[in-house]
Amino acid sequence: MTRYLVTGGSGFIGAAIVRRLAHDGHDVRVLDNNSRGRAARLQDVMDKIDFITGDVRDYETVRAAADGVECCLHLAAVNGTENFYNHPELVLDVGVRGMLTILDACRDACVPDLVVASSSEAYQTPDKVPTDESVPLLIPDPLNPRYSYGGSKLISELLTFNYGRETYRRAIVFRPHNVYGPDMGWEHVIPQFTLRAVENADATPEGDVPFPIQGDGSQTRAFVYIDDFVDGLVAVMDKGEHMNVYHIGTDDEVTIRALAEAVFTELGRAPRIEAGPPAPGGTNRRCPDIAKLRHLGYAPKVSLAEGLKPTVGWYAENRHLRPVKSSS
Repeated sequence: MTRYLVTGGSGFIGAAIVRRLAHDGHDVRVLDNNSRGRAARLQDVMDKIDFITGDVRDYETVRAAADGVECCLHLAAVNGTENFYNHPELVLDVGVRGMLTILDACRDACVPDLVVASSSEAYQTPDKVPTDESVPLLIPDPLNPRYSYGGSKLISELLTFNYGRETYRRAIVFRPHNVYGPDMGWEHVIPQFTLRAVENADATPEGDVPFPIQGDGSQTRAFVYIDDFVDGLVAVMDKGEHMNVYHIGTDDEVTIRALAEAVFTELGRAPRIEAGPPAPGGTNRRCPDIAKLRHLGYAPKVSLAEGLKPTVGWYAENRHLRPVKSSS
């Protein structure tokens, strides 16, 4: 049994790993202010964990949460492309100030192991695809607010390894690659595609459904289902080596056009894809090389078609829960 502190533990990824750790018999403490997460995600394990409501940027809160902990899994962040563009100052503040606070508090609490979530956004447009962990990290344009998230993760990697080199028994970074599943949030491509597809299908009862997208749909990504991702993260926490980076995802690359078509397949309709202007700062192709993680025993099992079935179904059935955007 290991005693874990999981920051951001009521978020989509956080709740999934907390449930796994709790079910595996570990002692789990969660720190989250629920600004984006929901404690209800942990309802089935709430009696098995210690839940602390607090901000990851507050040193005293984090220091108390880190007391007696053997491994801190730092996930707390403001994610979602909409937030990158609309709230870049908050994205950076939580990302950078939160990382510094975690490092200081865990050092002072003598936490031996630190595992930190980065992102594929930290390297933006790689010169090699599939992309391994040695790719240079890059912020193409500091004036583009999209890079607030990637920048915060790049800084987090630098902080983790340079603070953690001598301070921690193990300092490890992992980069998630497009993790998806039911109740993953509302600011990501699969939920947005699903909701737009449902709305457009309702407005087009017969024939192909018009479906505008950013760009021509030839852009690629590799999507990993939440269950596979959790398996990968457990492998990193159990077997990952000090001062190392691990990609967690799949190497099953798919075009955005094919993703849209797959979403419509789950809804029983066919789309008429309509190309539009690309998102400023978007990346045309991204897919991780996961050979390093495979060496730890990881093997993704869930295909995109298998994972989309419960995901698209959840969003189609729960679209009434989508937050109403403020007009201000």
